Amino acid sequence: MNRLTIQLDEIRAAYAAEPHSTMEKRLERIGRVEAMLRANEEKICKAVAADFGHRHPMETQLAELSQIYQACRYTKKHLKEWLKPIHLETPAYLSSSTAWMQAQPKGIVGIMSPWNYPILLALAPAIAALAAGNRVWLKPSERSSRTSGFLATLIQEYFHFTEFNVTTGDANTAADFAALPFDHLFFSGSTAIGKKVMRAAADNLVPVTLELGGKSPALVDTSANLRDAASSIVYGKLLNSGQTCIAPDYVLVGEKQHDALLAEIVKAAQAQFGKPEMLTGPIDPEQTARWHFLIDDAIAHGAIATPLLEASSESGRVFEPVALSKVSPESAVMQEEIFGPILPIITVSDGAASTTAMIDFINAGSSPTPLALYWFGKNKVNLNRVIADTRSGGITVNDVLLHAACDGIPFGGIGSSGMGAYHGKAGFDALSHYKPVLQVRGLFGLNWLRGTSAVHPPYGKKVARLLKQLKK
Repeated sequence: MNRLTIQLDEIRAAYAAEPHSTMEKRLERIGRVEAMLRANEEKICKAVAADFGHRHPMETQLAELSQIYQACRYTKKHLKEWLKPIHLETPAYLSSSTAWMQAQPKGIVGIMSPWNYPILLALAPAIAALAAGNRVWLKPSERSSRTSGFLATLIQEYFHFTEFNVTTGDANTAADFAALPFDHLFFSGSTAIGKKVMRAAADNLVPVTLELGGKSPALVDTSANLRDAASSIVYGKLLNSGQTCIAPDYVLVGEKQHDALLAEIVKAAQAQFGKPEMLTGPIDPEQTARWHFLIDDAIAHGAIATPLLEASSESGRVFEPVALSKVSPESAVMQEEIFGPILPIITVSDGAASTTAMIDFINAGSSPTPLALYWFGKNKVNLNRVIADTRSGGITVNDVLLHAACDGIPFGGIGSSGMGAYHGKAGFDALSHYKPVLQVRGLFGLNWLRGTSAVHPPYGKKVARLLKQLKK
């Protein structure tokens, strides 16, 4: 027996001793998560900044900590309602019977979190798991090693390991973790690793929630306000230096609007991220090298690069954000998720045909089921066409990212961008088992006087009459 298996057995024994924790206990555990963060905000921000080389503390507070506080508040407000039995309709021949579904914990939930938002994407699914009454076991990313190590220390301080356990380690540890017989496995990360996680989970028939990514497009309709669209797209693209699973990956715009939109994008980038301290760094040298490769490859295929920020020796940046025009579909930047501060701008036909061209481009692309899609404009007919004729995990209209910041809105992917959803009740539902219960009375119930049921053998006239009624 290896170390992970021994720990799993101990956690499972603790769960067996308390298979259905009370609402009060669940709320108390969620409260501990919140207290843990509040007491350590400054240290957390420093750990995250150390992993990225630089990240403004307010960006960590805005994009990670505030989202977790919001999730805690939302869950505490609604948990009592979520725990209520859900009454179900029964057919006429069971009209005197009662049916309902009762949410119960799945058991032990494994969570594999990524490096790009190392606090949020570790603790948001953990909050959902705790709300559903589960025990939690977290494996954070080794690429954000400082934050992962510090988070592990904090969790061990605030939780017994049988409530909320943490295992740090390299890719081999992650592979062993994914192969454990959890009751549910939650993974956030790349599609390539998600496939490996799903294969490992399949050996134990462990259900999975996969939050992946893809090339999330931003569509700028002919009716859009270009300044507003550019401001939102730049924010979504340069937040965390584009190392965001729902960042706008590329832009689709009519050919006649291209130059005006590009000019607005440059202005917006300078206004929002012009100061050196505003832009987060790459997670590691491998990330920087990949970004340089994507730019070089795109230019080799004929793309034109436009710097989004003024290069300066004082900035300390190892990579300057870039917009790309005249991008070949064959270039690597259009074949894989960018995950960085590189913004391809793809032009399509103008006028009435532009919406059709945008839809066709998305559906024929290397990632036809992105995690997010963004649409800018005022033409409701065009918007409704995009909603109906494309597939994506979620959509924000006339802004970016915000659908993922609302706990009342399920967040998840489809196809290559993932399976399952969480946030708010969707997370509670995903990590609960809704056990159906039927309490039988009447026609199909036992006749206590005769010890028989109307449908039990021997079959005769009574069953024949019953079948005749059921056909009606």
